Amino acid sequence: MSEELLINISPMESRVAVLDNGILGEIYIERHHKLGLVGNIYLGTVVRVLPGMQAAFVDIGQSRTAFLHVNDMQRLPRPVAENKNKAAKGTNKDIDSGDAILATADESLAMTPPVVSTQSSEIIPVSKTLIQHRLHESQRILVQVTKDQLGSKGARLTTNISLPSRYLVYLPSSEHIGISQRIDGEEERTRLKTELSSLMQTVNLKGGLIARTAAERVPVDKLEEDIYYLLQLWRTICARRQEINHHQSSELIYQELALPLRSIRDLVHADTEKVIVDNAQIYEQVRAFAKEFVPFVYDRIVHYTAEQSLFDVHRVEDDLRDALKRRVDLKSGGYLIIDQTEAMTTIDVNTGSFVGGRSLEDTVYKTNLEATHAIARQLRLRNLGGIIILDFIDMLEQQHKDDVLESLQSQLTQDYAKTKITQVSELGLVEMTRKRTRESLGQQLCEPCSTCQGRGFVKTAETVCFEIFREIMRCARTYNSPKKFTVVAHAAVIDLLLTSESDTVADLEYLLGRVITFDVENLYTQEQYDIVLD
Repeated sequence: MSEELLINISPMESRVAVLDNGILGEIYIERHHKLGLVGNIYLGTVVRVLPGMQAAFVDIGQSRTAFLHVNDMQRLPRPVAENKNKAAKGTNKDIDSGDAILATADESLAMTPPVVSTQSSEIIPVSKTLIQHRLHESQRILVQVTKDQLGSKGARLTTNISLPSRYLVYLPSSEHIGISQRIDGEEERTRLKTELSSLMQTVNLKGGLIARTAAERVPVDKLEEDIYYLLQLWRTICARRQEINHHQSSELIYQELALPLRSIRDLVHADTEKVIVDNAQIYEQVRAFAKEFVPFVYDRIVHYTAEQSLFDVHRVEDDLRDALKRRVDLKSGGYLIIDQTEAMTTIDVNTGSFVGGRSLEDTVYKTNLEATHAIARQLRLRNLGGIIILDFIDMLEQQHKDDVLESLQSQLTQDYAKTKITQVSELGLVEMTRKRTRESLGQQLCEPCSTCQGRGFVKTAETVCFEIFREIMRCARTYNSPKKFTVVAHAAVIDLLLTSESDTVADLEYLLGRVITFDVENLYTQEQYDIVLD
């Protein structure tokens, strides 16, 4: 698979498009006035501790206080016996992290058994692991953002700091040496674990490391350079932490790289044939960054200077517009309907105009197989996360169900986000989850409709007419003085009142003994109206 990276820069925003064989696979957008927070490290202040939720709200200087759950806090020291057993085994369990930049705890701290302090033989009760015994209001803590603000929810935090580089992720508060699960060869996994362990002892690096997918077959000198870079970065963060004015409630300690440089660090790999940048200044920055950290891609970076927009040339703008639509057409004639709600995202598969050839089962089977490719692409392109329900067309044969599920899992191997899929149910439903760290494309580019308030539909003109009739009757009973009623409403509603509902209007005038007149207000939505008493 050939891959290209397009970096589009404007005064308002930076955009990075990932093209797979010329087709838009992923899009990253960063508004210059609203930079993403994921990866940033703050010295925050605890605003409120909630024992009932085992969580705390922390002020990090944003519009909303951020959320810190006890599961995302550093674990207390392990029992001495457990540490000895762990040392006797001589190896650490690999972290199921893929290329995840942020590590989180695996177990609930509230359920942690009593532990022994490493500084004494004193037993620490379970109650001490509860958040109300670990944090208090006005306490200052070092935290890192793991999820951006999503809708009305504040950012999600962790105290398990992690610092990514090209090949490694440094975990100052961990003891793990983890290997990305995308690295399959057992020999290569063993090599990386051995070399990282040796390098950590050589440079006296305390903490843990995760080898990212990009570290596969990377020579030891490159890994050593990454370790020295991460060590220096952590020392800079610690020094910055000590310099902070104690009178400030929050302070940014470390800011993640800007989108163009972050994309070079995280998205470029051996299959990347070209990186095209349409801004001269960013082009030089990207080349300088690549020369130091990703040298193999240095010669593949191209400066785009043509007059026509870079994204227009590669049809990215058209694909972006299509990615905001509910309906996704398939080549066969079938289509998907994608609906994103507060609780989950649903994707419905339909045969549409595809009639197939041999049998209904064969038609359904082929449509579902084609849909798996489109679903995997749309998940990445739209950055849909959380709970996702896939409503495939019902299939009778078990082998067809297995093939569809296998195809979906195969397509999702290209996804950077972690996914988990269940089996196909009797109703043809597949439940899956996809890790969410930032807003979806729709949430980032759109806002709820001002007309329907996000419902996705409005009352019909007929419904509004009947509401107007009831409101006139209500006003007539309440107020005796009006001699005339004036209805001010949207043009479609007024048209219906003067045509199809004209007989009803005449009957109402006769019943009330009052004249009813109509005025069109083009600024009103179809659901808006006023009754003016004259």
